[in-house]
Amino acid sequence: MGAGGRMNETATKRDVFKHVPVEKPPFGIADLKKAIPPHCFKRSLSTSFYYLIRDLCAIFSLYYIANNYIYHLPQPFSFIAWPAYWILQGSIMVGLWNIVHDCGHHGFSDYPWLDDTIGLIFHSLVLTPYFSFKYSHRTHHANTSSLEKDENWVPKLKNDTWFVEVLMNPVGNLMMLAFRLVFGYPGYFMFNLHGRIYKGFPSHFNPLGPIFNDSERAQIWLSDAGVVAVLYGLYRIGNKTGFQWLLYMYGYPLVVMCMFFMLFTYLNHNHPSVAHYDSREWDWLRGALATVDRDYGILNTIFHDEPNAHVVHHLFSAIPHYHIVEATQAVKPVLGEYYNYDDTPIFKAIVRETKNCLFIEEDPEKKGIYWFSK
Repeated sequence: MGAGGRMNETATKRDVFKHVPVEKPPFGIADLKKAIPPHCFKRSLSTSFYYLIRDLCAIFSLYYIANNYIYHLPQPFSFIAWPAYWILQGSIMVGLWNIVHDCGHHGFSDYPWLDDTIGLIFHSLVLTPYFSFKYSHRTHHANTSSLEKDENWVPKLKNDTWFVEVLMNPVGNLMMLAFRLVFGYPGYFMFNLHGRIYKGFPSHFNPLGPIFNDSERAQIWLSDAGVVAVLYGLYRIGNKTGFQWLLYMYGYPLVVMCMFFMLFTYLNHNHPSVAHYDSREWDWLRGALATVDRDYGILNTIFHDEPNAHVVHHLFSAIPHYHIVEATQAVKPVLGEYYNYDDTPIFKAIVRETKNCLFIEEDPEKKGIYWFSK
């Protein structure tokens, strides 16, 4: 997984540890927008529904195969078929998740009420609180790479990382990686793990918590109701069909989806070459540019290009996923060295970043700018 992505056809030869520029860019957001073909900003309801229905058909087809064929396979064939189903189904669920993520950015259609309706339904089906994520994710996009205000993947300062000596070894790296992939998704939504430090209880399921403002709280209750309704439905299904059946058909693919989500969001925001900024240096454009495009091979298509065109997503979050690769190609000449792309194979990249992106330290020559440090 890695080389062979369709957005960057030639392998990068640069030193991945070389810091990207942190000086204020010679271009502005208007220059970048001007470089992108106007049609990239247009939402097509029919195209959005095509991708949504395509993913739903793929999910149902895999479910049908698993329920009617894999479930009745004898051992040892089932030992191979079940993990294959979980990985395939979980991967397509990531694609569905990313389509619904477009809804939260008003990138699905020209109708906000439709975007929110689809978002609430389908994020609830994968136990994700739609409005909660929509609002915290909006804050993330508004404050990317800000040490004080970003919502996701806020790195620790070395002085604040009391456990760094425990983790700076192969066993510690492996334990941290496993914990992040397995527990990171529910940990983030339930306890704001890897997120911004708040006073109080910053859970995405807490409508009264500090993540949200008063105008948002009613919709947080609605998000909670959606997830609770799905959990109740799953409970009823489990009682009828057996909880082992439910785990094999839905539970394990959901775990795979969550692991992929943690994998690609972590790799989009953690890299030895990108900076973080405190309030003395942070500005929106440099923060948005402190993201990394990665190559997932065939999964780029299955994930609807979200992980391999993440830089442009942070610059223009309402661009639909089916235009984002074209938009990326258009802005790359303008971005120049400010565009950060790494085609390191994903397995190698996650091991390297887990080892090298434990904490940050301030640049001794540029106050307010921080780099990951070994």
